Amino acid sequence: MHLVCLDLEGVLLPEFWIAVAERTGIPELRRTTREEPDYDVLMRYRLDLLDRHNLTLPAIHEAIADLEPLPGAWELTQWLLAHTRLIILSDTFLAFARPMMAKLGHPTLFCHDLVVDGKGRVLDYQLRQQDQKRRAVEAFRALNFFVIAAGDSYNDLSMLRAADRAILFRPTEKFAGDNADLPVARTHAELQAGIAQYF
Repeated sequence: MHLVCLDLEGVLLPEFWIAVAERTGIPELRRTTREEPDYDVLMRYRLDLLDRHNLTLPAIHEAIADLEPLPGAWELTQWLLAHTRLIILSDTFLAFARPMMAKLGHPTLFCHDLVVDGKGRVLDYQLRQQDQKRRAVEAFRALNFFVIAAGDSYNDLSMLRAADRAILFRPTEKFAGDNADLPVARTHAELQAGIAQYF
């Protein structure tokens, strides 16, 4: 029994925070897990920026509302949903990602939550659990699933290493070099082919 676990941003959708940075003119929000592997450090940095610039959740929703799946992502998710089980494991937040799931055919999403006040100010974030991607993969394997995982950055590494098979998707040169034992897919068609070989 196969199960595929994919990261969301950078694999199926553009990076939400980069879109917010471009829309709001706050370039510091472009920083992602590709540059900062410590998720808590990154999120504290982002929360401070939101507070300093009075950027609310509605403004973030407006900034990402027009995002569309990456070219080939829709076709990949539809193929996966038709041929196996698909779980999206993301370090994003439900408040950001829920509206986007319809654009991908409503795959199952495991992610985190934001703490937002009545005025839409983002006060904090709540992890679903520490290292949730790895722990989800380990749980699926314990349920006797053969898990194939794909991700693009450092916060995906524990998930990739916990899976039965792993594929790097469009990694940076450094990330690929640091994990040279893992195959790399540069397009969604290559990723589909890489996954299909394990069926």
